[in-house]
Amino acid sequence: MSQRYQMTRAAELESLSVFRQFISDCCTSSNVPSEAIFDLKLAVDEACTNIIEHGYKGMDPGSIILSLRVEPDRVLVRITDFGHIFEPADAPKPDVNAALEDRELGGLGLFLIYQTMDNIDFQTSEDGNTLTFTKFIK
Repeated sequence: MSQRYQMTRAAELESLSVFRQFISDCCTSSNVPSEAIFDLKLAVDEACTNIIEHGYKGMDPGSIILSLRVEPDRVLVRITDFGHIFEPADAPKPDVNAALEDRELGGLGLFLIYQTMDNIDFQTSEDGNTLTFTKFIK
């Protein structure tokens, strides 16, 4: 049996804490392990920060729709925005082996999402940008 949750907020930095709390509340009530909740909050935080800072850059802040589906063995997350088209393959890859003083600030968002989630898909259409990822749970 799966449980579905959804919320919509403005693409503003103030929404990030609301999204994190939403994930905690939904996942805790569904008995998702705390390690998985941490990873989900991190991935959603990184994705939404990118949407806020880059997706709506030069535009009025639009909406971010966050949907969760909690199943017995996984949590599926879908994040939809209506900002600029984004192609993850075009994003510069961070050099995670470089010394800290040699690294540029930022640029780890996609890397962290790929490190913490099990499946990732990104779709762009006239209806917006949709990032979908899955975290398997035990």
